[in-house]
Amino acid sequence: MLAASCVSQSPEYPLSGLSVGERPEPAVPDGWVAVRIRAAALNHHDLFSLQGVGLPADRLPMILGCDGAGTTDDGREVVVHAVIGDPAAGGGDETLDPRRTLLSELHDGTLAETVVVPARNVVPKPAAFSWAEAACVSTAWLTAYRMLGARSGLPRDGGGKVLVQGAGGGVSTAAVMLAKAAGHTVFVTSRDEAKRALALKLGADAAFASGERLPARMDAVIETVGAATWSHSLRSLRPGGVVVCSGATSGPNPPADLARLFFLQLSVVGSTMGTRDELAGLLAFMADRGLRPLIDDVRPLADVRTSLARLATGEIFGKLVLSV
Repeated sequence: MLAASCVSQSPEYPLSGLSVGERPEPAVPDGWVAVRIRAAALNHHDLFSLQGVGLPADRLPMILGCDGAGTTDDGREVVVHAVIGDPAAGGGDETLDPRRTLLSELHDGTLAETVVVPARNVVPKPAAFSWAEAACVSTAWLTAYRMLGARSGLPRDGGGKVLVQGAGGGVSTAAVMLAKAAGHTVFVTSRDEAKRALALKLGADAAFASGERLPARMDAVIETVGAATWSHSLRSLRPGGVVVCSGATSGPNPPADLARLFFLQLSVVGSTMGTRDELAGLLAFMADRGLRPLIDDVRPLADVRTSLARLATGEIFGKLVLSV
């Protein structure tokens, strides 16, 4: 089968370790299912793996990819849930299982014609979703959904104020659309004027240059940028507000600003991916509200190198999808 694999790793030249070619069809262990992938989507996780972050070299070669949608051998149309974990070991939440992994960390991922996952790791695909749309949901969109829901403390019936740092990325784009659909006021930042304009078209109420003072204090900040935006995130919160962090693309070690943290009783909350039940809830919410992922580009799996190169530049707005 055709697959895109990490065969070596380089922090400076990640694409040097990418191999696109034939791999053996995977075996299907008891309790697992094979999914014939129809579309898969890229994430920064794929670049991190090629750089040697989170994927030990002794596990190579490893098929990349967390996001995917396709059909099972019995004909079901499904979305793949990328978190491989035991809910019982995490108190009912597989993301809290100390041994949990994502697809392409321990088990081969979705950038292939076939992926094999535990039977619980497939969720029915909404009929109204295209294959490309369905393939975009289970990482960035699920991450944003959990951040805005279980981790943020925002009111479930809307009415909150949310700042999304860094327009254009997969999680931030999803967060803008989901927060607006949930009835919140949504502000967004970007260094790029064109990306700010696109965020407004997606529903953001206002867009600001990175670091710009906001006209109101926020209940929650969706933070995936890290060092470059951290101080602004803390300054933007009301007393008692929450920063929800699921990434640090500009660096993981900003000044903590502990005086502001304790004086204003701010909360800093980490968030990683989501559960299978949250993925099912996300798909139902999106279907109900008519939401669809924003897709920047779709091309064949054989051309994945081009898509990964574009992802590395950061000059995208929405998801990069590979058709299989």
